[in-house]
Amino acid sequence: MLTVAALYHFTRFESPEALKAPLAKVACANGVRGTLLLAREGINGTIAGTREGIDRVLAHIRALPGCADLEWKESTAQEMPFGRMKVRLKAEIVTMGQPDVDPRASVGHYVEPQDWNELISAPDVVVIDTRNDYEVGIGTFDGAIDPQTRSFRDFPRWWQENAARFHNKRIAMFCTGGIRCEKSTNYLMSQGVDEVYHLKGGILKYLEQVPEEESLWQGECFVFDRRVSLKHGLKQGEHDLCHACRRPISAADKLSPDYEQGVSCPRCIGEYSNDDRARFREREHQIRLAAERGAEPHSKANRMPD
Repeated sequence: MLTVAALYHFTRFESPEALKAPLAKVACANGVRGTLLLAREGINGTIAGTREGIDRVLAHIRALPGCADLEWKESTAQEMPFGRMKVRLKAEIVTMGQPDVDPRASVGHYVEPQDWNELISAPDVVVIDTRNDYEVGIGTFDGAIDPQTRSFRDFPRWWQENAARFHNKRIAMFCTGGIRCEKSTNYLMSQGVDEVYHLKGGILKYLEQVPEEESLWQGECFVFDRRVSLKHGLKQGEHDLCHACRRPISAADKLSPDYEQGVSCPRCIGEYSNDDRARFREREHQIRLAAERGAEPHSKANRMPD
């Protein structure tokens, strides 16, 4: 059984490029795989490995400037959910495209998972899912508003277009692990919203701590690795991934005439040309050949959230 650690931390890295190689080295030396993003505003990512390997990487990260109080969320996987280890330099560790947003300055009120149900059931509270549309599509909280954004960069525009709907309401927001809410709550506060709340630890912490019989969560939670989705108790869910469009697909989706493994699904059948699908078929063919030779599986891990 492997340990999967999802983490983020906002801090000031003066030279994130200097941190890249040592971080990659300690991860690879300990057999840890996944993706870590470094930017001037901090670190974000998900990694997987043995208990010992994860502990060594986390110790390295905690020793980075301003990261002594790093928090992370853990789950397990029976098989390695990542193809390789990647450490990338980015302008933002989660892309919102708002240069004045700074979670280190202020964020909304944290709400513990055990207190979340009471908050979102209050009649004066509006609950907003800050994740992307394909994530919301397989699971969300009962009654939550779906902004139907293709990426997190779209959220500020959606808020500007819809803010009047939520006048005199308290706003409660949530995301997978908490990082998008750090930025979105800071953004709403800069827009004059007085009472903003967000789920501490995100959906993952809620699914870990809140018993299923008491839960207001419906469906599964999309995650950015080969497991694709998680359900209560952080057990692996039932969804797979369309490796053409990278969206989650269900068993019912695979029965559709629009589904072809690695080539198309009901959600992307109209998004690609015949030439695109020919390329996808050749890619699948090469993946099968590699598997028959016993080569390292082609990386089909999900992209990091944007």
